[in-house]
Amino acid sequence: MPKNNADTAEKTLKRKYVFEGRLIKVRVDTVAAADGHRAEREIVEHPDAVVMVALDKDDNILMVDQYRAPLGKNLLEIPAGVIEKSEDAESTAVREMQEETGYKPQKVEFLTGFYTSPGFSNEYLHLYMVTELMESRLEAEDTAGIELVRVPVSQINELITSGRIQDAKTIAGLLLFLEYRRSR
Repeated sequence: MPKNNADTAEKTLKRKYVFEGRLIKVRVDTVAAADGHRAEREIVEHPDAVVMVALDKDDNILMVDQYRAPLGKNLLEIPAGVIEKSEDAESTAVREMQEETGYKPQKVEFLTGFYTSPGFSNEYLHLYMVTELMESRLEAEDTAGIELVRVPVSQINELITSGRIQDAKTIAGLLLFLEYRRSR
């Protein structure tokens, strides 16, 4: 169990934004730790997002193969996207599915949520299982080059353990989905 926040909380003494972009902000906080020592924390602020395990009627997971510039290569991922200010998480899940895969889910079920990299970022992901998929494409400016890939559920563990799936949100989402499915 986590410790009590009062025992481990840090007090922010100074906050300085060093970068403010379209999607992220980077700040450096000077903090006083619970034991009194001072330290600097480099923090990436990122809006909350959604990630979806999309299951079709043939027991395939809809995944996307897309280029990731920071890595200089393509990754196989489950669909995901940032929650816009005018949206709630569930609406975002529906919109992102339509934009990235061309399918609109008729059933959207919240599974859980998790932080992606709490050592340096506040990004939180809402994980959904989406089913009863109907063809319904929404065009978006940043989805060019995304290829839809259908992966049988039976191949998920092999793709993770072989290293074919390397994206942490995808690994977490798929393993949580498999556990959810086993427990039902």
